[in-house]
Amino acid sequence: MNIVVMVKQTFDTEQKIILKDGQISAEGVQFILNPYDEYAVEEAILWRDKLGGQVTVISLGADQVEETLRKALAMGADEAILLNDPVFFGDEYTVSRALAAACEKVGFDVILAGNQTIDFASGQVAIRVAELLDIPHIASVTKFVIDGQKIVCERDAEGDVESVETRWPALCTAQQGLNEPRYPSLIGIRKAGKKTITHWMAVDLFPDGLALSDLSARVEIVETFLPPDKPAGKRLTGELSDQVKQLVRLLQDTDKVV
Repeated sequence: MNIVVMVKQTFDTEQKIILKDGQISAEGVQFILNPYDEYAVEEAILWRDKLGGQVTVISLGADQVEETLRKALAMGADEAILLNDPVFFGDEYTVSRALAAACEKVGFDVILAGNQTIDFASGQVAIRVAELLDIPHIASVTKFVIDGQKIVCERDAEGDVESVETRWPALCTAQQGLNEPRYPSLIGIRKAGKKTITHWMAVDLFPDGLALSDLSARVEIVETFLPPDKPAGKRLTGELSDQVKQLVRLLQDTDKVV
């Protein structure tokens, strides 16, 4: 079984977002493997160990993303590919085109990814990749059962559980609770440090040529800003009837919502 896992490097969840000249500053920021993608990597390794085959992790970004790919290799992935051509650095449309082409070039039985990323959290890329490759897509999976060529999934459905069945090739995204991602061992880290990470440019994925306009972003970010500081809460005092009057007055005069 050839399993491809799409992963992304994101800000550490403990990092404070700082804007500089209207852009999110990456200065001094600690980057990590997107937590939802860790579930996908772990699941791919479990499948590989049980059914045989190979796990290939693919990411997109600058050279610094190699650090994230090496964590996936240290966890147990077999190969890693980095798409680091600047023409790929666009919006979800651009990223999806590049990742779909990479998955197709690698060859796959199943593609796994995190349900979303903790930075932009659009949840678009996996769905777009599945559409481009014309394969089924199942999101928010919390349990897998592999039965021959059939995949039976339980997926989170906003507090309920749905059971979905499909046949591979397919693309599935991992939700929290699917498994418990392993910590890379010292031996795994050493082995990962020695592995070569393949770099692909646009010419490697689109050898027949592709107009840059076909990869250009479809979304333009007009402005980036932090939310306003949240004011301190206000405690209402007095009898219950007085508190109700105070609340109504505040909603009318201060918050303008009534």
